Amino acid sequence: MKVLFETERIICREFELSDLQSFADYRALPEVSKYQNWSEYGYQDALSLFEDMQRVPFAAVGHWFQLAITTKNLEESQLLGDLAVHFIDEKQIEIGFTFAPDFQGQGFASEAVLGLLTHLFTELKPHRVIATTDAENIPSWLLLERVGFRREAHFIENVFFKGAWGSEFQYAMLASEWRPFVG
Repeated sequence: MKVLFETERIICREFELSDLQSFADYRALPEVSKYQNWSEYGYQDALSLFEDMQRVPFAAVGHWFQLAITTKNLEESQLLGDLAVHFIDEKQIEIGFTFAPDFQGQGFASEAVLGLLTHLFTELKPHRVIATTDAENIPSWLLLERVGFRREAHFIENVFFKGAWGSEFQYAMLASEWRPFVG
């Protein structure tokens, strides 16, 4: 198990086979999939994603990776959610996040995104990190703003999504704008 980073309450690490059922379970929930590009999600989907990630090294340009976010309590470690990281090119990274409903609204996602940004900007040193969210997904874009992202674009009805046209916000943070969270 490779740990990427730890914060006060969480561990961010590579996925393990034992995570996949919990991962599939929360991704299958309608309230979780509402703003995602899937409508149904099962164990086989999780296993396929896991196997795809095993084929290329982390940070390979052009690839997406999911990272497991778990509680720090190793005796009763729980999968809280996941972070998505897309290595667009050598200097640009896209991120995303999905958390199980039981762990939303408790600061875990903000803590995980801040930890990820710290890891990315201090270890991998990208020029730019971006995130795109549905304009109606208020908790998502509020989190991005809370951790210091700047809204760069509002795309109006730019994506045909689950039978209707949807709008998206794109956020970005440059390395020169990154300020590690203190407090």
